[in-house]
Amino acid sequence: MKSFAWYGLAALGEIAGCFAFWAWLRMGKSPWWIAPGVVSLVVFALALTRVDASDAGRAYAAYGGVYIISAIGWLWLAEGVRPDRWDLLGAGICLGGAAVILFGPRP
Repeated sequence: MKSFAWYGLAALGEIAGCFAFWAWLRMGKSPWWIAPGVVSLVVFALALTRVDASDAGRAYAAYGGVYIISAIGWLWLAEGVRPDRWDLLGAGICLGGAAVILFGPRP
């Protein structure tokens, strides 16, 4: 359960950090947006290292599904674009794959 919280924090950090750069370069916002963007990306990296997984690559692969779900949430909550059924279906498939990677039985 603790891994889900770390994945959630990592996703928030990554999306917020990347969006700060998006806002600066694509939306014409002030270069001052870079500072919170960098801090958010550091939070992302630190949170992802706290996930309870035996190998970094496996933690990162499973995070991919969590990131996609979080990005769809960002699309809706921060950008005001309601996800369509294809967004939700694709996100659900990815989250299922992430669960298989993270929780699959291993010796």
